[in-house]
Amino acid sequence: MDNPFTIFREAAKARLAKARGKPKPGAKQPAKGKTTAKLGGKPALKPSAKPAAKPAAKRVPGGAKKVGLKPADGWNKRNFITEVLIPSLFVPRAGGKRSKPLFPVLKAGEIGVTWIGHASFLLQAPGVNLLVDPNWAKWLKIIKRIRNPGLKIHDLPAIDLVLVTHAHFDHLDRRTLRFVAENQPIVVPFKVGNLVHDLGFQSVHELQYWDSFESGPARITLTPCRHWGARVLHDSHRGFGGYIIEIAGRTIFHCGDTAYFEGFKEIGERFKIDLALLPIGAYDPPSGREVHMNPEEAIDAFLDLGAKRMVPMHYGSFRLSYEPPDEPPARLLAAARKRGVEDRISVMVEGRPLVF
Repeated sequence: MDNPFTIFREAAKARLAKARGKPKPGAKQPAKGKTTAKLGGKPALKPSAKPAAKPAAKRVPGGAKKVGLKPADGWNKRNFITEVLIPSLFVPRAGGKRSKPLFPVLKAGEIGVTWIGHASFLLQAPGVNLLVDPNWAKWLKIIKRIRNPGLKIHDLPAIDLVLVTHAHFDHLDRRTLRFVAENQPIVVPFKVGNLVHDLGFQSVHELQYWDSFESGPARITLTPCRHWGARVLHDSHRGFGGYIIEIAGRTIFHCGDTAYFEGFKEIGERFKIDLALLPIGAYDPPSGREVHMNPEEAIDAFLDLGAKRMVPMHYGSFRLSYEPPDEPPARLLAAARKRGVEDRISVMVEGRPLVF
């Protein structure tokens, strides 16, 4: 998620430094013997927009790449506040009435998946329930939620394990976590644990990349991605990633937030993935940075992973970017048809469980 306050503050510092003849904040030279990697993938801009210069991404041990906070060139040619934030305040939230979901009775080897909205999922196997990136917030500071969660938080079954992919406000919502915490474990990336220690969980498990944690029948492994983990401006040390979830003889991959990167191939080589939950929205952010995949890149990632089936996520709930809310799934299905994989894409409706 692009924090507008962070982006505007960094841009202001850059302009001030330029006026004084000083280096721009964050414009560090690579240390001797180290390299910086160029961002790959397709431009996350509207076809009529001029592609912005792509800043380098810093390598993180474990194969992840951290995207810097510096806005891309030309980011200020559009006004996110007047074009997106303010108009969204006057749009009624969709999905007002939610009926209580009927969770399926699962057989051995079956996985139940309920998309709550954005990156939030309830994953079920016989006798166990997991929540990933749960968020029932109606606001992300000044950003309004434009679609209600797919089910009421009171209608959740008993939760055995909670996973959080990184510390951004749209993925780690402390109020939601406090509500669902019932003395069960929670798994977070490295250096994120202090944000959840006081919320009522039995134990907090911080993982490094490729480290695993086992709880009951579930085995959880943190995977690298191309994003960044800062919740606010001064805590860029925090980890970020996705999760491989092995349960009931099946393997699910929740990607978290990421731009496209070559690391998807390694993840696919290490694990035989049955179901990939991949982000497809927020690809035209106010900062102009390449921090999320667009739908075409999500198809590339899906194929790199070698997954059997894909469920798209991270669109339609919050206006974090310039693209229209209904554009990502339409572009995804068009790209899937072009690549001959449309029958392997499951576009879910919030609050309606599917069995895989």
